[in-house]
Amino acid sequence: MKFLFIVQGEGRGHLTQAITLENVLLRSGHEVVEILVGKSESRRLPGFFTRSVHAPVKQFVSPNFLPTPANKRVNITRSILYNVMKVPEYLGSMHYINDRIVKTGADMVINFYELLTGLTYFFYRPLVPQVCIGHQYLFLHKDFEVPYRHKFGMKLLNMFTRLTALGAKEYLALSFRSMKDDDVKKIKVVPPLLRRDVFRQEATDGNYIHGYMVNSGFSECVMRWHKDHPETPLRFFWDRWEESPVKKIDDTLSFYQLDDLEFLRQMSGCKAYASTAGFESVCEAMYLGKPLMMVPAHIEQECNAFDAMKSSAGIIDSDFDLSKLLKFAETYKPDERFKEWVNSAEYMIVNELEGLASAEFMPNMYMVEEYI
Repeated sequence: MKFLFIVQGEGRGHLTQAITLENVLLRSGHEVVEILVGKSESRRLPGFFTRSVHAPVKQFVSPNFLPTPANKRVNITRSILYNVMKVPEYLGSMHYINDRIVKTGADMVINFYELLTGLTYFFYRPLVPQVCIGHQYLFLHKDFEVPYRHKFGMKLLNMFTRLTALGAKEYLALSFRSMKDDDVKKIKVVPPLLRRDVFRQEATDGNYIHGYMVNSGFSECVMRWHKDHPETPLRFFWDRWEESPVKKIDDTLSFYQLDDLEFLRQMSGCKAYASTAGFESVCEAMYLGKPLMMVPAHIEQECNAFDAMKSSAGIIDSDFDLSKLLKFAETYKPDERFKEWVNSAEYMIVNELEGLASAEFMPNMYMVEEYI
């Protein structure tokens, strides 16, 4: 089969999932003909992505959320106004997406939570089946528990999620743990898609705290804590591309530009991990047996953090108070069942995609045989 990937380019989670799924499909004898990645003025496509994939990568202008002036959490009002002004460009992007679906000859589109994919299917009605994959689709599951104080925010998030999946044949919902499928909503619960590089890491207990912040404004919180605790080594990754690859503040604090292999190497040897609760890096920390602290930057990450906490993976904080993480690390015990769940991802996901393809294409094959 020929697959076309369409990927939301914000953060590293969807990008690393696309890298992993391409390798999984290639090993199963399939082909990824092209990868389309949404881009924006406030984000830059990390070099590790283009170096890691085999298919040609093309970009298109896509909606994104803008951070507050302090570059920490999402500013909803500012994001809406900004994206409304960009609507003409987004219309051009939808035309481009539809054109690539047709010209690549893809048998199936895999949508990694890109809004314009769903809108393209709504307005252009391409005939190629679409499958959506991401942790966010689990939020639509009838048995998923949401943080009580975020009922209205969850309604908005789930509305956005449904828009990304307009015209989809099925949702593959990445989950921290096994759950029953929600057949009414076409939701199949599958394990996280972790890169093989994660499995190659040898986890050791170092003396430093490793971290990742999707918005670099959180660096002020880290430096404030560091000022009071200079004896604890800190190694944090951020998205401040104008800085040098490694910005060394002093002997025990350094900030790194995002490089995925270096990120995993640092994680495998850390004492504990702190992040803004992106699903992918939380799963990597859980797989490597690292205690973690989650500091959500928006409602989606709050759901990730809430769900991970239910799996006893870590704690939630509002401001990178790393003292709480160090205290949690003293009693933390990894859950070995999570590794078993993750290790079944390749079989489950390929089996689901191939089964869906058979359901789409086999009826026509039977008709030809009967006619002959």
